[in-house]
Amino acid sequence: MIGAVIFLIASSTISSSRYYMTVDELLGCGDAIVDKPVQVMGVVVGDPIVSEADSLGLTFTMAHLPLDKRVLEAEGGLEAALDAAVNDSQRNRVQVEYEGASPDLLQHKAQVIVNGRLGEDGILHAEELLMKCPSRYEALPSE
Repeated sequence: MIGAVIFLIASSTISSSRYYMTVDELLGCGDAIVDKPVQVMGVVVGDPIVSEADSLGLTFTMAHLPLDKRVLEAEGGLEAALDAAVNDSQRNRVQVEYEGASPDLLQHKAQVIVNGRLGEDGILHAEELLMKCPSRYEALPSE
């Protein structure tokens, strides 16, 4: 009985686990990550394209944004790093397709976390989009 419980816990944990990574890390994995659940953080480049045929589908490009705070600081802070990510065409980028309602905050230069799977076609097929909005929670400058 105990063995069956341990097996069920282990198998559900393994099947629901996701790799958390940046766009660079995702693209660096090659075919090893295809069709595996991933959670990828990046920055939206340009405005998302909403499908005309189905208002619940959209496509956008996501660029690499470093996770390491030291790297962000070296780039001049988060705002400068976001600018660099969307303006530097040499940075790694991945196309994202999402079948669902577009989040209100999904726009150019927004940080996004995509839960989904990388297809053999190189497109990240999103199951869920999570928006990061740190500027709303930063303290106001003191006078």
